[in-house]
Amino acid sequence: MLSKDIAYFSEMRYEIRAYLCFLMQRNIKNHLPHIELNKIVDGIHKIEKEVGIFELIYVLDSNGTIVLDGISRDSNIACKKGENHNERAYFYRAVREKKCILTDPYPSLASGNLVITVAYPLYDTNGNLAYVVCMDVRLEKSLELVRTTPLFGLSFGIGKAIYFIMALSLLLVCMLLLVKGSISLWDAMLRFGSVEILDIKGVFEATILITLSLAIFDLVRAIFEEEVLGRQKSQDSKMVHKTMTRFLGSIVIALAIEALMLVFKFTIIEPEKLIYAVYLIVGVTLLLAGLSVYVKFTAGARKD
Repeated sequence: MLSKDIAYFSEMRYEIRAYLCFLMQRNIKNHLPHIELNKIVDGIHKIEKEVGIFELIYVLDSNGTIVLDGISRDSNIACKKGENHNERAYFYRAVREKKCILTDPYPSLASGNLVITVAYPLYDTNGNLAYVVCMDVRLEKSLELVRTTPLFGLSFGIGKAIYFIMALSLLLVCMLLLVKGSISLWDAMLRFGSVEILDIKGVFEATILITLSLAIFDLVRAIFEEEVLGRQKSQDSKMVHKTMTRFLGSIVIALAIEALMLVFKFTIIEPEKLIYAVYLIVGVTLLLAGLSVYVKFTAGARKD
């Protein structure tokens, strides 16, 4: 199944990239005084003999133009000399990052198959870009490079099942908190209608329970989408960051409400215990400061 292959690729992409880039670097020398095209062709033929999973291999110059006809084992797949690929993601990523890169799966214009591309930039000793060697590999073929044993597949499936059970259990806790919070809020509204005095404690308890329910729901959604459904982490870092921020923020809000409730309670009933409410407020302040530091550093990491 295609979606299953994509999910498995997201789990194993670093191993796939490591192998394909090692294959490029071992057979095609880089950072030489003169980068000769015939030496690159010799390296390509070595790769062709060593591993036959590739769909197409081609070489681009520093402007993104193909300098020789692409090498393919399928006669129906053509990549002609003179075509310009300088707008392709694999070209400008390799040039920008100045290292061997691996793309996400995408439909190939040459064959229509879902492929990944490894792009290897070649520089001379002066740091000038000479060529970019690219190799297209069909997605299902790339997975054969890191095909694991049945035991690993079994443990992978068991892990997903455990995550599913944990997410389901947390969802039940979320629903219980939501129901309990709704009941507390309903009771407070009934008392307000009968005695014309709003039950502040009931309202606070309902707010805390519903807030915790929201925080746990965000956590359940993140676990289910990432660990059970296998959504790609590389594309979802922003979503995970947002979920974690909402989760921690909900906890801080719940504790702040509890601290406010204790201030009212101790002020009226037990003033000598007011210091404990102050301690809780200080703790909430420290948590809020920690959350601010987390947001700042994760935002900087995403920009990098």
